[in-house]
Amino acid sequence: MRPARLLSFTFAAFVAAAILFVPSAPGQAGKGGGGKGGGAKGKAKSAQVSSPIDLTGTWVSVVTEDWMFRMVTPPKGEMLGVPVTQASRAAANAWDPAADEAAGNQCKAFGAAGVMRQPGRIRVAWQDDSTLKVETEAGTQTRLFHFGAAPAAGERSWQGNSVAQWETAVTAAGKPPAGNLKVVTTNLKPGYVRKNGVPYSADTVLTEYYDVHTADNNDVWMVVTTQVHDPANFTTDFITSSHFKKLVAGAPWKPEACSAR
Repeated sequence: MRPARLLSFTFAAFVAAAILFVPSAPGQAGKGGGGKGGGAKGKAKSAQVSSPIDLTGTWVSVVTEDWMFRMVTPPKGEMLGVPVTQASRAAANAWDPAADEAAGNQCKAFGAAGVMRQPGRIRVAWQDDSTLKVETEAGTQTRLFHFGAAPAAGERSWQGNSVAQWETAVTAAGKPPAGNLKVVTTNLKPGYVRKNGVPYSADTVLTEYYDVHTADNNDVWMVVTTQVHDPANFTTDFITSSHFKKLVAGAPWKPEACSAR
Protein backbone atom coordinates (compact mmCIF):
# COMPACT_ATOMS: atom_id res chain seq x y z
CA MET A 1 0.00 0.00 0.00
CA ARG A 2 1.25 3.46 -0.86
CA PRO A 3 2.20 5.35 2.33
CA ALA A 4 0.15 8.38 3.32
CA ARG A 5 2.44 11.39 3.40
CA LEU A 6 1.52 15.08 3.64
CA LEU A 7 3.32 16.93 0.83
CA SER A 8 3.86 20.67 1.05
CA PHE A 9 2.16 23.53 -0.86
CA THR A 10 0.94 22.69 -4.42
CA PHE A 11 1.98 19.05 -4.22
CA ALA A 12 -0.88 18.17 -1.86
CA ALA A 13 -3.39 19.08 -4.56
CA PHE A 14 -1.35 17.24 -7.15
CA VAL A 15 -1.29 13.99 -5.21
CA ALA A 16 -4.98 14.29 -4.31
CA ALA A 17 -5.84 14.56 -8.00
CA ALA A 18 -4.32 11.16 -8.73
CA ILE A 19 -7.02 9.26 -6.90
CA LEU A 20 -6.63 5.78 -8.34
CA PHE A 21 -3.45 4.13 -9.57
CA VAL A 22 -3.16 0.65 -11.02
CA PRO A 23 0.10 -1.14 -11.88
CA SER A 24 0.86 -0.96 -15.58
CA ALA A 25 1.70 -4.19 -17.34
CA PRO A 26 3.73 -3.92 -20.56
CA GLY A 27 1.55 -2.63 -23.37
CA GLN A 28 -1.24 -1.26 -21.14
CA ALA A 29 -0.16 2.36 -20.80
CA GLY A 30 -0.03 4.87 -23.60
CA LYS A 31 3.05 6.64 -24.92
CA GLY A 32 4.65 8.78 -22.23
CA GLY A 33 6.86 11.84 -22.30
CA GLY A 34 9.95 9.63 -22.13
CA GLY A 35 8.82 7.24 -24.86
CA LYS A 36 9.79 7.04 -28.51
CA GLY A 37 7.13 5.88 -30.91
CA GLY A 38 4.82 2.91 -30.43
CA GLY A 39 5.32 -0.83 -30.41
CA ALA A 40 4.37 -3.14 -33.25
CA LYS A 41 0.80 -4.36 -33.26
CA GLY A 42 0.37 -7.25 -30.85
CA LYS A 43 3.80 -6.68 -29.32
CA ALA A 44 4.15 -5.48 -25.73
CA LYS A 45 5.51 -1.96 -25.44
CA SER A 46 8.77 -1.40 -23.64
CA ALA A 47 8.91 0.40 -20.31
CA GLN A 48 10.36 3.45 -22.04
CA VAL A 49 7.60 3.62 -24.65
CA SER A 50 4.81 2.97 -22.14
CA SER A 51 5.98 5.57 -19.58
CA PRO A 52 3.06 7.79 -18.49
CA ILE A 53 5.45 10.47 -17.17
CA ASP A 54 8.87 11.75 -18.21
CA LEU A 55 11.51 11.52 -15.48
CA THR A 56 14.49 12.13 -17.75
CA GLY A 57 16.70 15.18 -17.41
CA THR A 58 18.62 16.95 -14.66
CA TRP A 59 16.85 17.87 -11.41
CA VAL A 60 17.96 19.80 -8.35
CA SER A 61 16.78 19.04 -4.82
CA VAL A 62 14.72 21.80 -3.22
CA VAL A 63 14.90 21.31 0.53
CA THR A 64 11.46 22.22 1.87
CA GLU A 65 11.58 20.08 5.00
CA ASP A 66 14.19 18.79 7.47
CA TRP A 67 16.66 21.49 6.42
CA MET A 68 18.69 21.06 9.62
CA PHE A 69 19.10 17.34 8.95
CA ARG A 70 19.84 17.51 5.22
CA MET A 71 21.84 20.64 4.45
CA VAL A 72 24.31 20.03 7.27
CA THR A 73 25.37 16.90 9.15
CA PRO A 74 23.18 16.76 12.29
CA PRO A 75 24.85 16.48 15.69
CA LYS A 76 25.53 13.01 17.00
CA GLY A 77 22.43 11.67 18.77
CA GLU A 78 19.97 13.95 16.93
CA MET A 79 17.16 11.64 15.74
CA LEU A 80 14.14 13.96 15.79
CA GLY A 81 11.42 12.74 13.43
CA VAL A 82 12.84 9.25 12.92
CA PRO A 83 10.88 6.36 14.55
CA VAL A 84 14.00 4.66 15.94
CA THR A 85 14.04 1.45 17.95
CA GLN A 86 16.22 1.15 21.04
CA ALA A 87 18.81 -0.76 19.00
CA SER A 88 18.85 1.95 16.35
CA ARG A 89 19.15 4.69 18.97
CA ALA A 90 22.12 2.95 20.55
CA ALA A 91 23.83 2.53 17.17
CA ALA A 92 23.29 6.20 16.27
CA ASN A 93 24.64 7.32 19.63
CA ALA A 94 27.77 5.28 18.92
CA TRP A 95 28.29 6.80 15.45
CA ASP A 96 31.98 7.30 14.68
CA PRO A 97 32.74 8.90 11.28
CA ALA A 98 36.46 8.27 11.70
CA ALA A 99 35.77 4.54 12.08
CA ASP A 100 33.62 4.62 8.93
CA GLU A 101 36.43 6.30 7.02
CA ALA A 102 38.99 3.79 8.27
CA ALA A 103 36.74 0.91 7.19
CA GLY A 104 36.07 2.42 3.74
CA ASN A 105 32.42 3.03 4.66
CA GLN A 106 32.23 6.77 3.99
CA CYS A 107 29.34 6.09 1.57
CA LYS A 108 26.97 4.73 4.25
CA ALA A 109 24.79 7.87 4.06
CA PHE A 110 24.69 7.67 0.25
CA GLY A 111 23.00 4.28 -0.13
CA ALA A 112 19.56 3.98 -1.73
CA ALA A 113 17.67 4.63 1.52
CA GLY A 114 19.50 7.91 2.17
CA VAL A 115 20.94 9.36 -1.02
CA MET A 116 17.75 10.97 -2.36
CA ARG A 117 17.64 13.13 0.80
CA GLN A 118 21.11 14.51 0.12
CA PRO A 119 21.22 18.03 -1.39
CA GLY A 120 22.40 18.44 -4.96
CA ARG A 121 21.45 17.48 -8.47
CA ILE A 122 20.36 14.16 -9.91
CA ARG A 123 20.37 13.08 -13.54
CA VAL A 124 17.86 10.59 -15.00
CA ALA A 125 18.19 8.85 -18.36
CA TRP A 126 17.20 5.59 -20.04
CA GLN A 127 20.15 3.17 -20.03
CA ASP A 128 18.11 0.91 -22.30
CA ASP A 129 14.40 0.53 -23.01
CA SER A 130 13.79 -1.35 -19.74
CA THR A 131 16.26 0.32 -17.37
CA LEU A 132 16.21 3.83 -15.92
CA LYS A 133 19.54 5.18 -14.69
CA VAL A 134 19.60 7.73 -11.85
CA GLU A 135 22.92 9.43 -11.13
CA THR A 136 23.52 11.62 -8.09
CA GLU A 137 26.06 14.38 -7.58
CA ALA A 138 26.03 13.52 -3.87
CA GLY A 139 28.45 10.66 -3.39
CA THR A 140 28.75 10.08 -7.18
CA GLN A 141 26.22 7.25 -6.99
CA THR A 142 24.40 5.41 -9.79
CA ARG A 143 21.05 3.72 -9.32
CA LEU A 144 19.49 1.38 -11.90
CA PHE A 145 15.72 0.85 -11.96
CA HIS A 146 14.90 -2.43 -13.74
CA PHE A 147 11.46 -2.96 -15.28
CA GLY A 148 10.29 -6.56 -15.54
CA ALA A 149 12.29 -9.38 -13.99
CA ALA A 150 14.47 -8.56 -11.01
CA PRO A 151 18.22 -8.77 -11.61
CA ALA A 152 20.24 -11.54 -9.98
CA ALA A 153 20.78 -10.75 -6.32
CA GLY A 154 24.57 -10.90 -6.31
CA GLU A 155 26.63 -9.12 -3.68
CA ARG A 156 24.93 -6.51 -1.50
CA SER A 157 25.66 -2.93 -2.53
CA TRP A 158 24.89 0.64 -1.51
CA GLN A 159 22.21 0.90 -4.22
CA GLY A 160 20.95 -2.70 -4.04
CA ASN A 161 18.61 -4.24 -6.61
CA SER A 162 15.74 -2.02 -7.74
CA VAL A 163 12.62 -3.30 -9.54
CA ALA A 164 10.39 -0.65 -11.11
CA GLN A 165 6.86 -0.51 -12.49
CA TRP A 166 4.62 2.21 -13.87
CA GLU A 167 1.38 2.84 -12.01
CA THR A 168 -1.19 4.45 -14.30
CA ALA A 169 -4.06 6.65 -13.19
CA VAL A 170 -7.64 6.48 -14.37
CA THR A 171 -8.19 9.60 -16.50
CA ALA A 172 -11.13 11.06 -18.39
CA ALA A 173 -11.77 9.98 -21.97
CA GLY A 174 -9.50 11.79 -24.41
CA LYS A 175 -6.99 12.74 -21.72
CA PRO A 176 -3.38 11.56 -22.00
CA PRO A 177 -2.30 8.79 -19.62
CA ALA A 178 -1.11 9.85 -16.17
CA GLY A 179 0.66 7.96 -13.46
CA ASN A 180 3.75 7.53 -11.36
CA LEU A 181 6.75 5.25 -10.95
CA LYS A 182 7.00 2.73 -8.12
CA VAL A 183 10.43 1.32 -7.24
CA VAL A 184 11.18 -1.44 -4.70
CA THR A 185 14.82 -1.91 -3.65
CA THR A 186 16.35 -4.81 -1.69
CA ASN A 187 19.78 -6.48 -1.35
CA LEU A 188 21.25 -3.39 0.32
CA LYS A 189 24.40 -3.00 2.35
CA PRO A 190 23.65 -1.48 5.79
CA GLY A 191 23.68 2.32 5.66
CA TYR A 192 22.36 5.52 7.22
CA VAL A 193 19.07 7.34 6.57
CA ARG A 194 20.73 10.44 8.01
CA LYS A 195 24.38 11.34 7.79
CA ASN A 196 24.84 11.30 11.57
CA GLY A 197 24.65 7.53 11.80
CA VAL A 198 20.91 6.75 12.06
CA PRO A 199 21.09 3.23 10.61
CA TYR A 200 19.15 0.95 8.30
CA SER A 201 19.98 -2.73 8.03
CA ALA A 202 20.70 -5.19 5.23
CA ASP A 203 17.13 -6.49 5.62
CA THR A 204 15.64 -3.14 4.61
CA VAL A 205 12.94 -3.02 1.94
CA LEU A 206 12.88 0.42 0.33
CA THR A 207 9.78 1.49 -1.59
CA GLU A 208 9.70 4.76 -3.54
CA TYR A 209 7.07 6.61 -5.56
CA TYR A 210 8.12 9.15 -8.21
CA ASP A 211 5.48 11.72 -9.20
CA VAL A 212 5.82 14.60 -11.69
CA HIS A 213 3.82 17.84 -11.61
CA THR A 214 3.88 20.95 -13.82
CA ALA A 215 3.21 24.15 -11.88
CA ASP A 216 1.17 27.08 -13.18
CA ASN A 217 4.38 28.88 -14.21
CA ASN A 218 5.45 25.77 -16.20
CA ASP A 219 8.16 24.76 -13.75
CA VAL A 220 8.33 20.96 -13.64
CA TRP A 221 8.60 19.30 -10.22
CA MET A 222 9.23 15.75 -9.10
CA VAL A 223 8.22 14.42 -5.69
CA VAL A 224 9.93 11.29 -4.39
CA THR A 225 8.02 9.63 -1.56
CA THR A 226 10.27 7.18 0.27
CA GLN A 227 9.21 4.37 2.62
CA VAL A 228 12.00 2.60 4.54
CA HIS A 229 10.76 -0.67 6.03
CA ASP A 230 13.25 -2.01 8.58
CA PRO A 231 11.73 -3.37 11.83
CA ALA A 232 15.19 -3.82 13.32
CA ASN A 233 15.76 -0.06 13.32
CA PHE A 234 12.34 1.62 13.01
CA THR A 235 9.21 1.13 15.11
CA THR A 236 7.14 2.06 12.04
CA ASP A 237 8.11 2.65 8.42
CA PHE A 238 10.22 5.80 8.04
CA ILE A 239 8.48 7.91 5.38
CA THR A 240 9.76 11.10 3.77
CA SER A 241 8.96 13.18 0.69
CA SER A 242 11.71 14.95 -1.25
CA HIS A 243 11.15 17.65 -3.89
CA PHE A 244 13.17 18.17 -7.07
CA LYS A 245 12.88 20.92 -9.70
CA LYS A 246 13.74 20.17 -13.32
CA LEU A 247 16.63 22.17 -14.77
CA VAL A 248 17.26 23.29 -18.32
CA ALA A 249 19.28 21.11 -20.66
CA GLY A 250 23.00 21.52 -20.16
CA ALA A 251 22.71 22.39 -16.46
CA PRO A 252 25.97 22.14 -14.48
CA TRP A 253 26.94 18.71 -13.19
CA LYS A 254 29.53 18.43 -10.39
CA PRO A 255 29.68 14.99 -8.76
CA GLU A 256 31.17 14.89 -5.27
CA ALA A 257 32.84 12.02 -3.43
CA CYS A 258 31.16 10.38 -0.43
CA SER A 259 31.91 12.00 2.90
CA ALA A 260 31.42 10.44 6.33
CA ARG A 261 31.24 13.83 8.10
